[in-house]
Amino acid sequence: MASLAKLLFVTLLASSLLASPGSAQLSPTFYSTSCPNLLTIVRNAMTQAVNNEARMAASILRLFFHDCFVNGCDASILLDDTATFTGEKNAGPNRNSARGYEVIDAIKTRVEAACNATVSCADILALAARDGVVLVGGQSWTVPLGRRDARTRANCPATGGDANLAPMDTTPARFDNDYYRGLVARRGLFHSDQELFNGGSQDAAVRGYSNNAASFLGDFAAAMVRMGNISPLTGTNGEVRRNCRRIN
Repeated sequence: MASLAKLLFVTLLASSLLASPGSAQLSPTFYSTSCPNLLTIVRNAMTQAVNNEARMAASILRLFFHDCFVNGCDASILLDDTATFTGEKNAGPNRNSARGYEVIDAIKTRVEAACNATVSCADILALAARDGVVLVGGQSWTVPLGRRDARTRANCPATGGDANLAPMDTTPARFDNDYYRGLVARRGLFHSDQELFNGGSQDAAVRGYSNNAASFLGDFAAAMVRMGNISPLTGTNGEVRRNCRRIN
């Protein structure tokens, strides 16, 4: 499976394809009356989570990506498996890899304590991911050493070592364009990342982002919004879960 970094890049390149006909029904002020403190609650909870563990911002962002790219942004990645239901949480790309579920649970508890109206699990996930980008950044996450290459071989034994980690770039605590500078310098962590700058049609975009941080930041923010509009469940098409981890 391609790395999440590659998935992000594809998102940026194909952002024009990500708008959904249902996106016109969405509104960033949907909870302004029923839960006016929602954004503050989510931001404060994410700030606390990231202060406790900086890597958590990247983990929440990854949950958002993996949720949206499977049947749209519906928070289905949060659902626990049952005797009659098998969901995404334990699918190959997510099992023993996706994390941060407890942070979403904690945010939902705080929201319920402050607001009378029930808030969508999908909205909480999207807001938490957005604030995670602001706090630490999507490209500077630390990832498992899943493959042996020149940069990671010393820390990746032939057997075991599943908990070993490596940064995606040289500034893992800052959201910037260093990831792209690394690709131009042929320092991509995974082969799948370096393929983004390997004599193909994507080279110009990679070089552009490596030279222009503002361009990357602007495109990333716009792509995140468009990704959040991938087939969202609105109106009566879905349900507002009482428990984010199970269907009502």
